[in-house]
Amino acid sequence: MNTLTQMNKAMRYIEQNLMGEIEFDEMSRIACCSEYHFRRMFSFLSGMPLGEYIRRRKLSIAAVLLNEEDNKIIDIALQLGYNSPDAFSKAFQAMHGISPSRVKKGNIILKAFPPMTFQLTIKGGNEMDYRIVEKDAFKIVGLKKRITLIFEGVNHQMDSVLQGLTDEGIKELKSLCDIEPKGMLSVSTNFSERTVEGSELDQYIGVATTKQISAQWDVLEVDSANWAVFTVVGEFPKALQDTWARIYAEWFPTSGYELTGGPEILWNESPDTSKSNYKSEIWIPVRKSDSM
Repeated sequence: MNTLTQMNKAMRYIEQNLMGEIEFDEMSRIACCSEYHFRRMFSFLSGMPLGEYIRRRKLSIAAVLLNEEDNKIIDIALQLGYNSPDAFSKAFQAMHGISPSRVKKGNIILKAFPPMTFQLTIKGGNEMDYRIVEKDAFKIVGLKKRITLIFEGVNHQMDSVLQGLTDEGIKELKSLCDIEPKGMLSVSTNFSERTVEGSELDQYIGVATTKQISAQWDVLEVDSANWAVFTVVGEFPKALQDTWARIYAEWFPTSGYELTGGPEILWNESPDTSKSNYKSEIWIPVRKSDSM
């Protein structure tokens, strides 16, 4: 069963239910994956959160309905799931730049937002090196900070996290590390919206361990899972960011795996990222999708 085919079936379900109740459990069942995975894949492929897409589609339909003489604003608002005409009017004005009542007077410009479908675009057939690793539960131990997501270039918000680690602290953390991936790690979790630039996430700098930990460190409990591990070699951070993009746009739609919702781990070979063949590993917790 093709993942993109199932996602497009789920998109048709959303389209058919814009004027009624969209059941996200049903949407996920049609897509043959978890709601978490569908939302993350949708956000990456479309560049916007699923909720924002649904809002824009409803308001695009609203513009068409308002142009029909017999339709009342209050009726359209209720049909599209707004609790009041005021809430509908504010949302409509935010998208179209005018009030719904102004549409009724005619001769105005409105914004159309057509339905989306997804397709896999082949851009050269470049290989991706990955392996699947089964791991028991463990901990990420280190320092944590809430930061915003950046897709291109160096994320300087990480500097303040790194500044909190002394040489003694790094030495202690490394002594705690007793499982793969070995060494200092960058761990991202608790995303407000995983694939939308500028969204927030918890960022940890630390190590993976099964040992007992002192109270001075932030601790992230990680459940047992299978992990897809991608090897990246190239210019930092461009090669790394290009691989992240390919994982979501190319690997997930064809792999038969889906996201579990767990933390995502980055291992870098050294603090010196200047080498042209710099090596990194991306660790993502996955499970077999229902479509397989």
